[in-house]
Amino acid sequence: MLGLLVVTAALYLWGLSASGWANAFYSAAAQAGGESWKALFFGSSDPSNAITVDKTPAALWLMSLSVRIFGLSSWSVLVPEALLGIASVALLYVTVRRVSGPGAGLLAGSALALTPVAALMFRFNNPDALLVLLLIAGAYCTIRAAEKASPKWLALAGAAVGFGFLAKMLQAFLVLPAFALAYLVAAPVSVGKRLLHLLGALGAVVVSAGWYIAVVELWPASSRPFIGGSQTNSILELAFGYNGFGRITGDEVGSLGGAQSSGSWARLFGSEMAGGIAWLLPAAVLALGALIWLSWRSPRTDLTRASALAWGGWLLVTGIVFSYMSGIIHPYYTIALAPAVAALVGMGTTRLWRARSHPIAAGLLSSGVALTALTAYLVLQQESSWQPWLKYFVLVLGLGAAALLLVADRLPRPAARGVAVLALVASLSGAGAYTVATAATPHSGAIPSAGPSSGGFGGFGGGTARGNFTGGGPGGGRGGIGGLLTTSTPGEALVSLLQKDSGSYTWAAATVGSNPAASYQLAADVPVMAVGGFNGTDPAPTLAQFQQYVHDGKIHYFVGTGTSMGMGSRGGSGSDDAQEIAQWVAQNFTATTVDGTTVYDLTT
Repeated sequence: MLGLLVVTAALYLWGLSASGWANAFYSAAAQAGGESWKALFFGSSDPSNAITVDKTPAALWLMSLSVRIFGLSSWSVLVPEALLGIASVALLYVTVRRVSGPGAGLLAGSALALTPVAALMFRFNNPDALLVLLLIAGAYCTIRAAEKASPKWLALAGAAVGFGFLAKMLQAFLVLPAFALAYLVAAPVSVGKRLLHLLGALGAVVVSAGWYIAVVELWPASSRPFIGGSQTNSILELAFGYNGFGRITGDEVGSLGGAQSSGSWARLFGSEMAGGIAWLLPAAVLALGALIWLSWRSPRTDLTRASALAWGGWLLVTGIVFSYMSGIIHPYYTIALAPAVAALVGMGTTRLWRARSHPIAAGLLSSGVALTALTAYLVLQQESSWQPWLKYFVLVLGLGAAALLLVADRLPRPAARGVAVLALVASLSGAGAYTVATAATPHSGAIPSAGPSSGGFGGFGGGTARGNFTGGGPGGGRGGIGGLLTTSTPGEALVSLLQKDSGSYTWAAATVGSNPAASYQLAADVPVMAVGGFNGTDPAPTLAQFQQYVHDGKIHYFVGTGTSMGMGSRGGSGSDDAQEIAQWVAQNFTATTVDGTTVYDLTT
């Protein structure tokens, strides 16, 4: 295990600062939390607490505390995420080892560490890293609970998942059916007690997630920031609407046009997502079936079957939701599948290897390696310009190993072990190489994606570098999604202007959209109001409120947009206040150009 963690640490920590601020939206919020305890608690985008990010802020708490202790830097923002990744690999190892032994645990941990989307997100500052660790913790506690019918461990599982809600809201709850089923099937007590224990665990979920929701809802709205991502300043709306059922149905008030998509069973194997997660998906599904088959005649309380139900249910429910949801979905979401995939592969492979003398077990083991080799070939074919030889190497090696596995039980023990090593190399080399390339590639912007190329998924606003939305002026209004996802590096003259007399104002500047605001705030280290929040569609502030702020001398500058305000071409929904504010400023104040950016002095 120690060797696995050393390699994982090197993979996730080496050259981490190359990504700069990574997702500047969250880096600016961490900066704000490092300066203001109120901003930390609510997850505000700026230290003057105009508006929050569009998520519950548990993941920001870690980054903000790091910034508060070590100062603001790329390292202080990103190292906590990498440590969460290392902890996730370690905890997955411990969880799988408990049921299937150290070999299975080592394989599961290695598979997680070498999943490209995991390397991407454990080197990035989106909330997914904390979510994954908490869900693995929930699985560990569920399996511990099922061993001896422990309501304490089951309640801890509920608390872990509930806290996961505070990282990424309803997505955390996708694992609950699987955990409940595993305990209901396997716990060694009567059905009545099992149901009672599950009810207690549900209470733990509600308390763990609900305390924060209750505090925010009961807190006077006038003394806290506006809840970003909502139209009514309600965290309940954010949780169950924009970041909840709206993601499934596509009915997301405040989202931007073009962000929705139609679902398909093949989505996870499409060009946008396959490189991050598809490598071991077929093998994981096959391993799930194999584990159920191998434990079919086992007692009801068999922990292997319970674990298969927990991990398999996690994979199937989350995978189906991701495949068919009609709302906003990004490739990096698939990191939520990685622990389940890795656990099933680790458990299934070792169990089938032990049973390889049985023809069906040998056939399943061989089929898993062959499927993995074919999947790797197809994924690598999508990156035809990157290491073109690798796909042939993986395919030939994998098919050869699959053939040898059919007769592995007849070989001498040293030769059989050699076949096993060959199969593991064939199965993990494609994903491993892709993961190393992902880690070696800087990623920044709102929508990162795994892989080595610099011309991959470019978001909805036009092609850009892989997950890198730098360049161009800050967007605003609803003139297109690309502008609102844009971050740029302000010139020195503009930074100096924003810093001038900034201590005399509540906000040194305001601009439409959280990403442009984050760029200015991080560069100048001054509070910048994100008008309209992330999408520029939140009613925060309203035009009347903004006019009052200007009248009271609370905002020094308004930084204009670099794109059209989109009049007559609005494809989204939500508030028009940001658009109206930008128009009011343009009509009533004199524009000057600083470093190619339009700036309005609101005090003249």
